[in-house]
Amino acid sequence: MPLRPQFRLFIPQHRCHSHWKQRFVPVKVLDNITPKIDLAEPAILPGRFRSIPAISKWFTPYPSKKGDSGFHELNVSYLTQHGDTIVPLELTQVSSSPSNDLQISSFERFEAPLSLLLSYIKSTQDSSTNLYLAQCSLDNLPVDLQADLPTPSLISVMGRGDIYGSSLWLGQPPTRTPLHRDPNPNVFVQLAGKKVIRLMKPDAGNWLYERLRVGDGHANMRGDEMMVGTEMERLEAAVWRDEGVVDKYVKGWEAELGSGDLLYIPLGWWHAVRGIGKGINGSANWWFR
Repeated sequence: MPLRPQFRLFIPQHRCHSHWKQRFVPVKVLDNITPKIDLAEPAILPGRFRSIPAISKWFTPYPSKKGDSGFHELNVSYLTQHGDTIVPLELTQVSSSPSNDLQISSFERFEAPLSLLLSYIKSTQDSSTNLYLAQCSLDNLPVDLQADLPTPSLISVMGRGDIYGSSLWLGQPPTRTPLHRDPNPNVFVQLAGKKVIRLMKPDAGNWLYERLRVGDGHANMRGDEMMVGTEMERLEAAVWRDEGVVDKYVKGWEAELGSGDLLYIPLGWWHAVRGIGKGINGSANWWFR
């Protein structure tokens, strides 16, 4: 059954994680989406999806000090009953350069039981290694877990209501998805923890990609060069470096999402995603027509 958010009047607000506001300005915050609203730019609906069952079933609030809230722990006991489910995982070895830019020394995609990720999350102390459940189709999850992630009903307001695809993202921060664009509009819901998303208009993202790409890659057909290597490092530095040698020609929008927040990403907009903070980080998204 689709999740039906409660809508109120439009209230413009702003959120921004970056201190380099000249480059990335806050995404507009809406309190409602109707057919009359211009959806040519990204928009946040804050806290409208806190009633998604997965938030209360899969996660528990992370013990925090004053001023350090909004993070979560994984409810491993609930998910263990589905530990045999085969899911896509990404294993990365991470290091930092002297300029504090992210560097990946190795990257591997593979499929394995969900129990492997759960064991890793319970036991890991190694910050140089990260195991991330990335782009797991919701259709491939057990029925019980699919029921915990109902499709947001506002998709029928924003398009024809046809779901092109959907994904689950789950891991310990820092997590990242480098700069890319999707073939369809995207509704992105933060389930647990916090994520920062930087977005660029289609023409601006295309210009940056063509300027920094390596080899014969194409914006519509990205391979492992998106995740590791010189091209990834160039794009990550251009998008995320806010101190030192900053690429002043790279500009766009930025959103910081907490549990229950929704971000709408228009068709063709480039975006890069980072999970921040502590505990566990979980998100789901739906591409639609």
